[in-house]
Amino acid sequence: MTSMLRRYLPLLDQLRGHDARAVKGDVLAGLTTAVMLIPQAMAYAMLAGLDPIIGLYASTLPLAIYSLLGTSRQLAVGPVAMVSLLVASGVGAVAGADQPGQWAALAALLMLMVGLMQWGMGLLRVGFLVKFLSHPVIAGFTSAAALIIGASQLGQVMGVKLAQSHYVHETLLEALRRVGEINPLTLGISVATMVVLTALKRLAPNFPRFLLVVVLGTLAVWGLGLHERGVAIVGAVPQGLPTPALPPLRWEAVSALLPAAVTIALVGFMESISVAKAFARQHGDEVDADQELKALGLANVAGAFFQAYPVTGGFSRTAVNAQAGARSGLAGLVTAAAVAITLLFLTPLFHFLPKGVLAAIILTAVIGLVEVKEARHLWHVSRPDLALMGLTFVATLGLGIEQGILAGVAASILWFVWSMSKPHVAVLGRLPGTEIYRNVHRYKEARCTPGVLALRIDAPLFFANTAFLKRTLVDLEGQMDQPLRHLVVDAKVIASVDAQGVTVLGELLDDYGRRGVQVWLSGVRGPVRDVLGHAGLLDRIGPEHVVERVVDAVRQIEPPGPRLVAGGQG
Repeated sequence: MTSMLRRYLPLLDQLRGHDARAVKGDVLAGLTTAVMLIPQAMAYAMLAGLDPIIGLYASTLPLAIYSLLGTSRQLAVGPVAMVSLLVASGVGAVAGADQPGQWAALAALLMLMVGLMQWGMGLLRVGFLVKFLSHPVIAGFTSAAALIIGASQLGQVMGVKLAQSHYVHETLLEALRRVGEINPLTLGISVATMVVLTALKRLAPNFPRFLLVVVLGTLAVWGLGLHERGVAIVGAVPQGLPTPALPPLRWEAVSALLPAAVTIALVGFMESISVAKAFARQHGDEVDADQELKALGLANVAGAFFQAYPVTGGFSRTAVNAQAGARSGLAGLVTAAAVAITLLFLTPLFHFLPKGVLAAIILTAVIGLVEVKEARHLWHVSRPDLALMGLTFVATLGLGIEQGILAGVAASILWFVWSMSKPHVAVLGRLPGTEIYRNVHRYKEARCTPGVLALRIDAPLFFANTAFLKRTLVDLEGQMDQPLRHLVVDAKVIASVDAQGVTVLGELLDDYGRRGVQVWLSGVRGPVRDVLGHAGLLDRIGPEHVVERVVDAVRQIEPPGPRLVAGGQG
């Protein structure tokens, strides 16, 4: 019974062996993270087009649920910039901009849909789907999203109500047109907040800088009466915990929100699992991806009934949580309790909080999302990946949030198929004085055996590359200065063979058999051996022609002769 409880409630397993010192570390970490989370959550809710209080609703029950069910000991779950932007994009396409009640209801429905998707993915153990979101695609998407997020906050920073748009150029043009309407006080508060946050991040990274700017901004507005001079403030904040309510289950809304829900479910989990694994490695812990999906899913499902919006794990808060000493989900429970206490007793303190401060918090948080360093890295190591990153970046800016990431995923899949359809093929020769065979284009001293074409195929054999391989074999044979008598295939890199691959191999055996060319296989993997055996190809090749190494085949053919001039890919 106890082991079953630990299986379904990983927190119990994390608390085994927890002493007073570890509990103290969790409590301090939880309180420290709450100090950061409260202003961040309010800012991100505003980014999502919601009342700031909804950010606090999303930081209580969802965080507590994840802390009980999640396998990461440090992950801090709550509102994040990327998901907030996706919520604004998805809900904004369905709800009117001037209907806050409907906007909040649809955000809760979206949260329910995201939660059910993630929970279902966890039950079905299909977390592998996030692998289709390659790192260059995510880097391009986050870089573009950072610019969109930054542009969306220009109105709050300037003190001007700008029309909502998910296209950066439209927002920038409108902001330029309305420069004359800037409220100097609002702009001054926003710029001062960004300066303080940036300076404290460098000089005192562990200082509660978010809380400081919230307190200073609130005191400035209250003490100087700046709200009477055009500085926008949060205003009346409801006190107390949210009332349970069923999100509106309308088919029209569900179908309209479906693309956003799929995107948030995948992108949110991708961000969360990446952060969780990074900190787990640092502390020697293990993270179960499928259990993480279930935990996030149930956290979102529960939050949907308490007027929240989609949540996931965030890097900056998790870093603070870990640095402050979190060693179990108990820290998350403490954070959730601190936010709940704030909702019950402290919300009146936020009345004079300037919205420019929240906008500045968002801007400073998303600056690091622009992946300039990653672009430079990809320029040196992989130009195709850089092209994928650039395509996703441009598509996200030009087409929209969901369309941009879908374009990136589609492009990465197409690139993968195209690259696999033209696999690397190396002609092998023996290094003098050894039994080692290497690519003759990389090792000029390697020697080939006359009449023998030895090669290595660096890919599985499947429908997309069989035609290319047939052409390659013909081209390589045409470059030989003596007639082909033996074909030796180093198959140790061939991980699988599909039905088309089996068919083409059979056709090649027929052709070589008619011409008196003998075929040899070396280093055949077990799964490939099984497929070839069931298809009868191993019997046609002959057991004596299936060897462990290329040199074993060449020994049976004849001693090495003069070097053969052979082509192939390097």
